[in-house]
Amino acid sequence: MTRLLCALAITCMALWGQLAEAGEKMKVVYHVADVEKVGFALGNMANHIKGAGGPENVDIVLVVHGPALKAFHDGVDANPKVLERLTALQGNGVTFEACGNTMNAQSVSLDDLMPNFTRRDEGGVVRIADLQSQGYIYIRP
Repeated sequence: MTRLLCALAITCMALWGQLAEAGEKMKVVYHVADVEKVGFALGNMANHIKGAGGPENVDIVLVVHGPALKAFHDGVDANPKVLERLTALQGNGVTFEACGNTMNAQSVSLDDLMPNFTRRDEGGVVRIADLQSQGYIYIRP
């Protein structure tokens, strides 16, 4: 697993170097489906922005589906730490997208989620594949 993560990191750095030379933003899609990975993924995205030299150098989309979406439910039980990190990431241009199928299964609407989510009715995995076809690098913490 460590070798895989190292290889992924080296690949991402090489791609970022090529994109930086071309004057293009790195495009990355983060995928989170496991509720216990939410905090880790949010931290990875913040570190990614910092490591890329700031939000002007990277375009990040987080696609959330499955049990992980529960971590982004708003209301009385909302985790203030998740909301704080989400707000900071959104301030750095990160977009948050929720799987419409998961929203239906959890009986939630956009009003039930933390601010500024976009609903993806085609489904989370379809959206991830679409972003990859547009040149986004896939990361699943």
